[in-house]
Amino acid sequence: MKDHVLRLWRGEIGMARVFWEYAIAFGTLANLITTGFALGTYLATGSGLLTVVIFLLPLPYNVLIVVAVWRSANHYRGPPMWATLARVAVVAWALLATLV
Repeated sequence: MKDHVLRLWRGEIGMARVFWEYAIAFGTLANLITTGFALGTYLATGSGLLTVVIFLLPLPYNVLIVVAVWRSANHYRGPPMWATLARVAVVAWALLATLV
C-alpha cells in the first residue's frame, strides 16, 4: 500500500488511470460520501466544527491525486494537449470537490 501511494506521488502510474480511476471515480465517490456524512452530522448534532472536520476528511487524498495527475502528466507520451487538459481538469475537480 505504501509503495503504491509513493508511486502515485511520484507520478509513476499512468495519467489516464490516475485521472479517471483515482480522481474522477474514487475521489468523487469519497467526496460525495463525506459530504453526505457531514450534512447528516450537522442535521443530527448542529456541530459546525465536527461537520467541517468530516467534510475535509478527503482533503489529503485530493492533494495526493492532484500531485499524482500533475506528475504523471510529465511522463505522458501522447499529445501534450491531453496532459495539459488533465492538469487543468484535476485542479478544477479538486477545488470543486473540496469547496462545494
